[in-house]
Amino acid sequence: MKMALSQDCSKPDFSRFQSMPLDALLEATASKEPVPGGGGIAAMTAASAAALVEMVANLTLGKKGYEDVAKLMESIKEQARDLRIRYLAGIAEDAAAFDGVIRAVRLPKDTPNRKDIVQQAFKEAAEIPFSLGKDIFVLVQLAEQTVRYGNKWVITDGAIAAMNARSAMRSAFYSVRVNLQSITDEQYVRDMTEAIQRIEREAALLEQRVEREYERR
Repeated sequence: MKMALSQDCSKPDFSRFQSMPLDALLEATASKEPVPGGGGIAAMTAASAAALVEMVANLTLGKKGYEDVAKLMESIKEQARDLRIRYLAGIAEDAAAFDGVIRAVRLPKDTPNRKDIVQQAFKEAAEIPFSLGKDIFVLVQLAEQTVRYGNKWVITDGAIAAMNARSAMRSAFYSVRVNLQSITDEQYVRDMTEAIQRIEREAALLEQRVEREYERR
């Protein structure tokens, strides 16, 4: 997330980001405004990877020689579509999480329970990209299956989807880590860090499988 601050005290509607034309979204990202930032772009990248997975599934369905994987591809297509929609919503979720942190840290020092409010804001700001990262890991798994079983003429697209999905997943987890630095609950931080490390190890193995399958086919 960018760390520049806005002076507007009203709650903005971040849902506009997911329906922006691509060029407008990138212009907004390039601006002096703090959102959309890294977490939002990670979500956008994941959505584009999900679209590629859908494409590979669609270009496998109904093709001669792929009848045995038709049910699998239909399932992958449906899951990838749902994930694409979820990732697009993640752009606004990341922005809202950042906004929540800023509002919390700007509370007057004499606000009752201010410390607890700030800590909760940082936890929410960590949990949102953590949830996104976990959901992106599902896409990495789906992309690996498209490379393994999908139409060989478009396995490059499946491989690109897998690489972009893993990059987006790691980016989401970077957003988690930056917020963990401000959380004082040591057990919470330890549990979250261990969960991230576990998912990243599994994703690394999947990426290796994608490379092997891509070379094999």
